Amino acid sequence: MRAVSKDRFARLFLLAGIALLAIGFASAFVHAPEKVALTVRCVGIGGLLLFAVRRPSLMTWTFLAMIAGIELGIDAPHLAAQVRLPGDLFLRFIRMIVAPLLFATITTGIAGHNELKSIGRVALKALVFFEVVTTLGLIIGVVAMNLSGAGWGVTLPASIESAQPASAAAPQTWQQIILNLFPNNLAEAVAQNQILQVAIFSILFGSALAMISEPKRKPLVDVLQSLVEVMFQLTRFIMYLAPLAAGAAIAYTVGNTGIATLLPLVKLVGTYYVALTAFGLFVLTPTLVLFRVPVRKFIAAVGEPAAVGFATTTSEAALPLAMERMEEFGVPRWIVSFVIPTGYSFNMTGGSVYLSMAAIFVGQAAGMHLAFGRQLAIVLVLMAASKGIAGVPRASLVVLLATASAVHLPTAPILLILGVDTLMDMGRTMMNVVGNCAAAAVIGRTESPAAS
Repeated sequence: MRAVSKDRFARLFLLAGIALLAIGFASAFVHAPEKVALTVRCVGIGGLLLFAVRRPSLMTWTFLAMIAGIELGIDAPHLAAQVRLPGDLFLRFIRMIVAPLLFATITTGIAGHNELKSIGRVALKALVFFEVVTTLGLIIGVVAMNLSGAGWGVTLPASIESAQPASAAAPQTWQQIILNLFPNNLAEAVAQNQILQVAIFSILFGSALAMISEPKRKPLVDVLQSLVEVMFQLTRFIMYLAPLAAGAAIAYTVGNTGIATLLPLVKLVGTYYVALTAFGLFVLTPTLVLFRVPVRKFIAAVGEPAAVGFATTTSEAALPLAMERMEEFGVPRWIVSFVIPTGYSFNMTGGSVYLSMAAIFVGQAAGMHLAFGRQLAIVLVLMAASKGIAGVPRASLVVLLATASAVHLPTAPILLILGVDTLMDMGRTMMNVVGNCAAAAVIGRTESPAAS
């Protein structure tokens, strides 16, 4: 009975906090006294704080910190612009553990569990899954932008029309994509945060280790298995910093750019989030159901890494937590440690929706009526150009510039997107994380029907 009462009070605090925050933010548009609006918002944050205390979880504290960061960015932008340190420190910690975590998990998965024969089969399944899902994402992005027409009527400021955009990187050929899978040396791959190259090296190392005799293999496998446990424990320590890092990242963004940057392109941002919702409902959810992955349990498992990705706009920041949650979900460790890092280069689901939408937006903003054949060409180019992009903030812009050059679209409107790219990058990164976790769950289900 006491637990029910506690749960009821927690929900009351949550609803009251959300209501007060909505009133506080809405009051800014009706010219209410600033002190009154600030007080209402602070009381609303206090209500959410009480909810977080009663129902503690990493996701709850992360979203509370994000709301507090938005408030700080709005009411104290100069202070918010100086709070970048926690976010940068968090990302540095994550990058510190990613390489040894991947190396240890992949190597022990192959050499320690005799899964050498399964690697090729899982790799084929993963690549097929990645290609199908990202292509559907590209199509949804094109359809969404054609339906909303968010680019029509957008006026390009004179400063953008006359500006010289950053030079577009040439689209990679298939030979370059394959070559870039393999590191020159491990140290360079680690230093440059080339996650996929570290994963490839680990696969080769684990395969070689699996081929030697058991007496010679066992001592090193035991050490690496201990390393896996240590790295997951270190991940849990680092995740205590995640809410503070998330709040600082949001505060820094709002303090530097301001909420006002959203207003001229609110239709574009709104269309993107509607498209992401459609992708989740009509692509990811049916896929999970088709392969008998429990959807509610999956959502609960992926919530925390998705929140970290949303707040930091960096897929890499959510990688260790995503791997841990998917293993707890029931996916074998060797599949998790292979599929998710590979997906960070080949399964950028949120990025695929964004890229096709942004390309059509560029044409609409420039007053171009893109025929079906032209839009099909954009999708085909993006199917190749979007592979191999890094899981770092705004890497998709490089691909967008390259695509615009390849299909003869003007590049000046791309500079207009920069004003709201951070707001879109939050959803883009979150969907990338969710998409890669879904890939691991689906492939794990096909390999081990009893998993999850």
